[in-house]
Formats: sequence, structure tokens, C-alpha cells
Amino acid sequence: MSAPPRPLWPALGLSLLSLSLLGGCSSLSELLPKNAAAKSAETAGQPRLVAEYKLEVQAPSGLKNLLQEHLDLARFRNTPEDQRLSTQELGRLTAAAPEQARALLETEGYFNAQVEASRDFGQTPITVTVKVDPGPRTVVKKLSLGFVGELQTPTSLSAESAPRAEARAQRIRESLQEAWSMKEGEDFVQSRWSSAKSGLLGRARAQGYPTAKLEKSTAAIDAENNAAELEVVLDSGPLYRLGELRIEGLKNQPRAAIERLAGYRVGQPYTERALLDFQERLVKTTLFDSVNVNIRPELEPAPPSATSATSATSPAEASASAPTAGGVTTPVWVDVREAPRQQLTASLGLSTTNGPRLGLDYTNRRPWGLDLRSRLKLKASQDNPSLDWELTSHPQTDMQRNLGALFIERLPDGDRVSVNLRARLGRLRETDKEDRIYYLEVLRARESDPEQVISSGAVSGNVQWTWRRVDSTLVPTKGYTASLLLGLGRADNSISSSGAFGHGELQLHGYQPLPGGWFGNARTSFSQIYAREDVGLPEALRFRAGGDDSVRGYGLRDLGPVDADGNPTGGKVMWTGSLELAHALMPSLPDLLGAGFVDAGQAAMSWRGFKPELAYGLGLRYRSPLGTLRLDFARAQSLQKWRIHFSVGIAL
Repeated sequence: MSAPPRPLWPALGLSLLSLSLLGGCSSLSELLPKNAAAKSAETAGQPRLVAEYKLEVQAPSGLKNLLQEHLDLARFRNTPEDQRLSTQELGRLTAAAPEQARALLETEGYFNAQVEASRDFGQTPITVTVKVDPGPRTVVKKLSLGFVGELQTPTSLSAESAPRAEARAQRIRESLQEAWSMKEGEDFVQSRWSSAKSGLLGRARAQGYPTAKLEKSTAAIDAENNAAELEVVLDSGPLYRLGELRIEGLKNQPRAAIERLAGYRVGQPYTERALLDFQERLVKTTLFDSVNVNIRPELEPAPPSATSATSATSPAEASASAPTAGGVTTPVWVDVREAPRQQLTASLGLSTTNGPRLGLDYTNRRPWGLDLRSRLKLKASQDNPSLDWELTSHPQTDMQRNLGALFIERLPDGDRVSVNLRARLGRLRETDKEDRIYYLEVLRARESDPEQVISSGAVSGNVQWTWRRVDSTLVPTKGYTASLLLGLGRADNSISSSGAFGHGELQLHGYQPLPGGWFGNARTSFSQIYAREDVGLPEALRFRAGGDDSVRGYGLRDLGPVDADGNPTGGKVMWTGSLELAHALMPSLPDLLGAGFVDAGQAAMSWRGFKPELAYGLGLRYRSPLGTLRLDFARAQSLQKWRIHFSVGIAL
């Protein structure tokens, strides 16, 4: 028997009541206070978004910066409204802040730090405070630095070379121990600990052990006593020795252009310095746009052999030879990209004194199929045309090159016009720190004015040394450069006496960083010709001052003695000097500097009649990859006029 049907009205009544309650929710929420509504929303599982909050870290300055940068609490300050944290999330981050701060402080050597974090809802914006008592810093109490592998126990294939191998390994072990950057008694800092290990590996790999690795690296921290015990064991792996050259990328240049500059013997222990020097020598030839010299220890090395290679003098002569001592002989890889064999560059310019000018620069890096480099520069202008041709051989093993040069120019000076021809033949040697050039020079000059024509000339032997001891040749900030030129010869003149002469030029330039972010540099130069008063020296041999690298505020070669008609004649003595201070204009652009300078100098017939001219001014400096770009606004004291100078400055 079935049950009687249940009445429907109770169910309909409950449904109507539910709908009415849902429709009134919004009205009810408007009647509640905001905090109560927010609390109700959180209770319903919808986190309340909080206003912008403020983080205060109370800690010593160095640690304060660390925490303000890396705490999670610091990442969510001042976020857009749609990304703000909920009160629950802010509370979670605040609760986690002490543990996170202690982990950060441990990287700085503080293993007993006390950290508290709290929120203050009574302030606007909400303030979260992190208080830090770092406690004492952990100090390195014990350091153990050991070695295994061939650096500890060198192998040798001959009794004769064994003592040398052991002595070399001993020197390297001592140098690595001396260079270790975290000594006993110093603070333990995680970044310094990592840097010390990286430095150890880098130095070992650079001195013949490119596969070196750390066999053991532990830092035992005694937090109770704030002490650290460090133990490092370096596995040097085998000693690598330099082998045959493997050259890639050659098209026009001969292999000999690279082989003769290798600078090492097959079997010589590998050093990073040897390959960097080799690479630098190749770059200086200007035959290549890019050069990369390295070894590739990841390739399968050839097993050592007892075959002797003592007679080899270059990699090319003993490409298949093995060293006389143990280790792995590895090829030296040279990857080059040749510069264009022929290159032509054109330029246009405008001068306020000489008008428009056209420049052509033609370079041939293998003229006539010979191992030479030819460079021809032609300048065409209304008043001052010139031609400059230089021919040099490829560098030899000792970086020496033969040099031939020819220079012709036309120079107007008022009513006088000079045509000068200068030819040089010599040999030069260029290295990173020193250059030396010997040359024979022949000079012929023709000076004409409305009244007469003067022919003169000189033949001289010269030697010039240049020394560089600077931190950068392109953008020097510390160190000095010096140049000394000495010459002896004989001059002739169509209207004066002929006779012997000597001349000398000394240039000094110093760079020094100063307190407060300032940079100072000073330069001076002395020049003098020694000859009888009646000897007719060509005007091109005499001295004039003025210009970008001389006395700013005056035009190029504007300073010097003049004849009775006011025409410049050049002097037998000259001195110039300069003092300059520079400072970055803004921290965000450290390579852009403002500068102030004072220049002085003059050329005269003798020191007795020497009276220097003065100039001063302000300028801008930009340290570019090409050198320091200089824009100067200089005032010549005697002329009472300002002059703009633009130049690129590099070390000698």
C-alpha cells in the first residue's frame, strides 16, 4: 500500500525564503561597517586586499641594504591595487621574515642573528618592522688548502727534466696559496668564499692545468663559537703543454704571418698568458678583424710520448713532436677572420680656415702578392693638400717590422707657400709596453713668396722610444706614458749656410685618480734643435705650438716666432704643458665627465727669448671604445678669444 502524497507548500515556502535572503545580501552588506564587511568576506574565503604597506628594517647599514633588497616583504611594496597582498598573505610573509632574514645574514657570516618581525595596523600605510641583532661575525679559524694530481706529484719522462718539473709545480703551489683570498683570521662571507674557490680554479687553469677541479670544498661552521674551518683540495689534473698550431680562417694571408708570431716552443707548459700575448701580437698586425687563440682540452688529447723535441724552435717546425716531460700535448687553435685585403674609405670635411676637404684612405694588406701592408692617405683641400704613404712588412718573430714612408704636403702661411717632402726608411718594434723605431729621414722643402724662392733640406738618423705604463691605452686613468726622440743630421739651404744639427724631443703624460671621484692628468713636452745660428734649417724641421694636444685656445701651429714680415718661421726650442681635472657629471653616466684645464706653451728661437702663452677652459669627456672623446671650449689669454676643440685622446 503506497504512502499518501506529501504537501508541496512547505518546499515552496523554503525556496521563496532563500531567494529573498539572497536578494537582500547586498543591502545587508551596505548596512554593516566596512571592517565587518571585510571580515565577513574573509570568513567567506575571499581574502581582503590591504592598502600599500611600508617596510622598516632596523639593522646595521650594510645588512639593512641586503634585507631591504632580498626579503620577500620588500618585493610587494607599492604594488598596483590589483596586485596587493591580502592580510593573510601579509601575515604569512611577516611570520616568515625572521627565518628568511637569518638565512640571508648567514651568507654574510652572521650565524647567531636575532630577528623579530611585527605589523602595525594603526599607521597609514601599514608598517611592517623587522628588527635585527646580527651578533658577532664568524671568523675563519683554520684553513687547509691541499693539492692532488700532477701539480702535487709531477711526472717526468726523463731524469733531467724531473727537477725542473718539481720546481715549477712548487712555484705554482706557493703562488696559489699566496693568492688565496680568504685567509685565517678574516671574516667568513659566503660571496668571498665562492670567489676564493673560483679564483683558485681560474689561476690553476691559467697556469697549465685547464681541467683542474675542486675535489673537496667544505666550510664547517661552529655557530656557538662563531668560527669556520675551511678545507679545499684542488685536483689539478694533467699538465697541458703547447703543441702544433691549427689555423682556421686564412684566405689571403700566408700561414707564416701567424706562425712566426706564436712565441712558444712545442712542449712548453701551457699558460693563459702565453696565448693572450700571442693573440695580442696577431691583433697588432692589423691583418685580421678578429682573432681567437685557445686550446680545447675537451677534445680527445693525444697520449704523451717519450719522443724528444729539444731541437724544435717553433710550433711549425715540430708539429708532430712531443714534450720532454710528462703531461698532455694539446694543439693550439687559432681562429681568425681576415680584414679585407683592399679597403677604401672616403671622408668629407669643412674647416673654417681651409674650406671644404676630401679625404681618401686606401689600405692594401698584401700589395703585389708580397708580405707587406700598404696604406695611402690623400687629403684634397683648397690650401693644404697632402699625401701620406706608408709601407710596412709583416711582423717578424720579435715583432720587428721594416718601414718605408713618404709624405708630401702644401702649407700656406700668409704670402709664403711651403711644399714639403719627407721620406723615411727604418725598422720598428711594437709591444704592449714599449715601442722602438730607428729610421733614416730625408726632408726636402721649397718655400716661396712674392720676393724669393728658398730651397732647403735635411738628412738625419733618428731613434725614438715610447714607454707605456697605464691601466688602459684607450681610456687611461692611472699611470704614465713617455716618449723620447733623438736625431742627428745635416741641413742645407739655398740662401744660408749648411751644417750639422741635432734635435731631441721629450714627452711625458701622467694620469692619476683622486679622492672624491676626481681624475687628474698632466702633460709636458720639451723640444730643442742644436745647430749654429747661421745653419739654414728647413721650416718643416722647426717647432710650432698650438692645437688640440698642445695649447688649446690657439689654432694648430699658430704659436711660434715670425720673421720681419710677420710670417711664421718656427723655433728651435719649444715647451708645452697642461693640467686637467675631470669628474663624472652624474652617477648614472660615469663615462661622461666634465673637465677644467689650464694649458701653456710657446716655441721660440732660444730659451732666453721664451715667453709661454696661457690658455684655460672647460670641456666634456666621453670614454668610448675608440678612446676618450674630448670637446673643449678654450680661451686664449693673449687673444682674449674662445675656441672650440674636438679630438680623440689615447695613450702614446
